[in-house]
Amino acid sequence: MKKIEAIIRPFKLDDVKEALLEEGVRGMTITEVRGYGRQKGHKETYRGSEYQIEFVPKIKLEIVVDEALAEKAVDAILRTAKTGQVGDGKIFITDISDVIRIRTDESGPSAL
Repeated sequence: MKKIEAIIRPFKLDDVKEALLEEGVRGMTITEVRGYGRQKGHKETYRGSEYQIEFVPKIKLEIVVDEALAEKAVDAILRTAKTGQVGDGKIFITDISDVIRIRTDESGPSAL
């Protein structure tokens, strides 16, 4: 099993969610996060005063999928989250040794 964590732009969430559903991803966790990478934030003006926004709002999407579905899920995220601009985000992929569904005590891929 693989855990895929993607940091994406907030306005891309619906597109990414639909693409993942089409690929067969059944569940996901979404968190509103803030951070910066190469873009290092940006400047905004409010009532004539300019100020620096150091941490840009993003969405962190977490999914755990069977190995056979991992590549399709990553491709779906790449296809739908990309704008071609700095700040599109990152995808992190890690191995998951086990998962347990609390309600039924099922473990392994059947618990997904």
